[in-house]
Amino acid sequence: MYAVIRTGGKQYRVAAGDVIEVERLPGEAGGTITFDEVLMVGGDGKEAVGAPTVAGASVTATLLEQARAPKIIIFKKRRRKGYRRKAGHRQDISVLRVTGIAPGAA
Repeated sequence: MYAVIRTGGKQYRVAAGDVIEVERLPGEAGGTITFDEVLMVGGDGKEAVGAPTVAGASVTATLLEQARAPKIIIFKKRRRKGYRRKAGHRQDISVLRVTGIAPGAA
């Protein structure tokens, strides 16, 4: 069974046991997080697509750690003008392990 969830402005296709990295969510390592914004639930030959979400469906996950993503380098240059700008960014992320999918009223 799999589900499509929305968190941090992005969508993720998850199944039980998957480890995903999402934008930072509040909580401590070892805590449980529940996602209620489930856009689709599928598997076992049945699929339920929400409008916009599937009623009663939820996905639970365990927070493994709060971390930071690799650094992204932003470099801007205008040729022949002597214009160069360099900046960097590291996004705060949460690493989650999906523990269960409740299909709701599928």
